[in-house]
Amino acid sequence: MSVLTSARDAAGTFSDWVSSVFVGQARRFFRMQSRLRSNEPVQIFVCGVIGAAIGALVAGLRWLVDLLHHVSFNLPEDRTLSTGIGVDPLRILIVPVIGGLVIGLSAIIMRRLRPREIVDPIEANALHGGIMSLFDSLRLLVATLTSNAAGAAVGMEAGYTQMGSGILAKVGQYFRLRRTDQRIFVGAGAAAAIAAAFNAPFAGAFYGYELILGNYSVRALAPVAAAALAGTFTERALIDPEPIFSVEQFFHFNLKVYFVFGALGVFAAGFSVLAMQSVTWAERGLRRLPLPQWLRPAIGGLLLSAIAIVVPQVLGSGHGAIQLMFDRNVALRTFLILLFAKLIATAISLGSGFRGGMFSASLFLGCLFGGAFAGIAALVVPSLSDMQSALMMVGMGAVAAAVIGAPLTMVFLVLEGTGSFAMMVAVMVGVVISSTIVRLTFGYSFSTWRFHQRGIGIRSPHDIGWLADLSVGRLMRTDAQVVPENTPLKELREKFPPGTAWHVFVVSDKGIYAGALDSANVHDAQQNDKLETRFARDLAADPDVFLLPYENVRTALARFEDKEIETLPVLASSTDRSIVGYLSEQYALRRYNQELERRRSADLGERDLFSLADKQG
Repeated sequence: MSVLTSARDAAGTFSDWVSSVFVGQARRFFRMQSRLRSNEPVQIFVCGVIGAAIGALVAGLRWLVDLLHHVSFNLPEDRTLSTGIGVDPLRILIVPVIGGLVIGLSAIIMRRLRPREIVDPIEANALHGGIMSLFDSLRLLVATLTSNAAGAAVGMEAGYTQMGSGILAKVGQYFRLRRTDQRIFVGAGAAAAIAAAFNAPFAGAFYGYELILGNYSVRALAPVAAAALAGTFTERALIDPEPIFSVEQFFHFNLKVYFVFGALGVFAAGFSVLAMQSVTWAERGLRRLPLPQWLRPAIGGLLLSAIAIVVPQVLGSGHGAIQLMFDRNVALRTFLILLFAKLIATAISLGSGFRGGMFSASLFLGCLFGGAFAGIAALVVPSLSDMQSALMMVGMGAVAAAVIGAPLTMVFLVLEGTGSFAMMVAVMVGVVISSTIVRLTFGYSFSTWRFHQRGIGIRSPHDIGWLADLSVGRLMRTDAQVVPENTPLKELREKFPPGTAWHVFVVSDKGIYAGALDSANVHDAQQNDKLETRFARDLAADPDVFLLPYENVRTALARFEDKEIETLPVLASSTDRSIVGYLSEQYALRRYNQELERRRSADLGERDLFSLADKQG
């Protein structure tokens, strides 16, 4: 009996110990969640630690891409693919086509398993509050890796930033960060990836600020910078990468030369728009072919092989080729051939379905454009032939800034590559002019242009996702007054007397919206002799002006202003024209302004709230 009692006591003691440990760990876990959610220094530390992991991942991926290029194209050990030196011609004819088949077939499989579109960091921050799928990020990374291994004329940066942002986004989701902090984590992940990819912490950090966050807020400064620095230092410790370009030259410019840099910026803006549009043209052209969709990447690979067999420098992202352009005295004819060959190859690669970005491709295109500009300018002013390297760098920054939509990122990338303040100022002139012209005329970067093509109205990464919460369906009133279209005017006057606030909508015998009634028309004295012969359908106005439940409040306000109508009906859908409610301009405007004010004070209010909760805990 005593043995049984002792065993029970021991079991009870063990159970109590397990419970205490579990409860203690749970308390520590939730305390850690609260600390990360409300403590800025802890968030900075987490961004730094995860940024280092992202840097290690980028280093490993760079090594893997280089290995795949050497294996796929039988490259010499000391060469990169985009230099075009030592590439096996037979592999050029075979590898891009095989890679295209792999991309096409894998797209079919993934479309059946996971049919939704992959949300990239810009879209995540603009529409979804920084929420990203880590699995979808891995999908894009694998597709980008496959495309690069096949020699597509795209860069790995899309895969790097997708994975980096996806990792830190998942960390933020795990700890249930506030919406603002979640978006910062996404920007920090992208910054770490770009900083490691280009061995340029300033460029990486400003990539996160400009392209992923859309601002340079003090709150985002430290987390994004910490991630970029940690990613760069980790990659340097692992593989000690060479910079994307290195020019050992002293730069000093006469004041008049800056007008040349400005002129280059103007022409670079036009070329940048052409580069972005060319991807769309290639995509539309390939879609017109009577072929299944999964076969388009293989056709793109075949076209890419046809170009690369003549100009092998179009293969790959262009990293190695940029340095080759600076190291050699390239003739104008060569610049022009490479420029248009790379432009067409990039458009075909992206338009046919290979995955990747235009970051590296736009840098190479800009370098070639600057070189071609220098050659043409030297025909007019021979002394400009000595400025070829400088014009190549200005062209590189100007084209890439306009295409990517990140001007300061490109300025710092050149500064970190050259260490020259004079060169940085020269690049800034071209960058500011080209990016401003593209923004004011074309209105898109390459990323937002692709969103536009998909029907997603994103012009920047600024957070507009909260507008989805202010949908017409949530704001509308459901007690809409409706009358049949055959209701006589006399009955309308009796039912809806003048001087009272009313909104009445006319419907057919099948319940289909036929227009709205106006109080002034119903009680117009000129209608007095037509009380029995006039009906509601005769007075109904604007049957084609209405709102739909899924539309947001900003769309509703624009429609109120455009049509100069104070109240609009809400129909079930564009095909089902039955009335489900109505919305007034006054109420929509009040709710919109209230939400804007709440957003402005959300950060301070949440910080105070969680600080109070921590103190009470």
